Amino acid sequence: MANKVEEFVKGWNGKQEPSIGEKLKGAFKSQQPLRYKLVMAHYKLKSTISRLEVYISKMQERDRVLFERVVDAQMSKDTARAAMYANEIAEIRKVTKQLIATQIALEQVELRLETVTELGDVFTNLIPVVGVVKELRNSIRGMMPELSLELADVEEGLQEVVIEAGDFTGANLEQAPASPEARKILEEASAIAEQRMKENFPELPSFVTSTQKSNASQK
Repeated sequence: MANKVEEFVKGWNGKQEPSIGEKLKGAFKSQQPLRYKLVMAHYKLKSTISRLEVYISKMQERDRVLFERVVDAQMSKDTARAAMYANEIAEIRKVTKQLIATQIALEQVELRLETVTELGDVFTNLIPVVGVVKELRNSIRGMMPELSLELADVEEGLQEVVIEAGDFTGANLEQAPASPEARKILEEASAIAEQRMKENFPELPSFVTSTQKSNASQK
């Protein structure tokens, strides 16, 4: 057991020089320690969260402009134009809600990474994190492909750390059970996103929303 712990510490902080046996077996695959890989994944994650903040701000500004157009069209009694803008707002808000939920969930992932970096309890703590990133990547693939690719990069880096940590503990990613904690993070993020949408985005005029419902029922 002591040898396992010593080996893990070396892997966490980085081995200085491979032994002759390691060279012969090809076990010394990378000189990058686990801590370095985790820090790099954390850096990429922070970058993605910052980009999300920019996207959300742009969406909010676009929503504000369109909302003013809805009001102007309603005052002009141009219901067709009002409905057109309202439909565009509905699509924008659908995407924005998903982006906000993604941002909130990734912020939870970031907190977990900071804890892992401090404690070194890699395998068990990163399993739910990898699950969350994977779910988010899949959910935004259609609406924001470039962001999905960024998350794929983060996911790959975290998986490398988990797999390498599993080598020390005798566990592996495939055998790890589906984490209810990952699902809880995603559900909480969705609920908070819903609340933020209500707080930050004004409701459309009732006349416009009733027109939208009428048009939808006729389709």
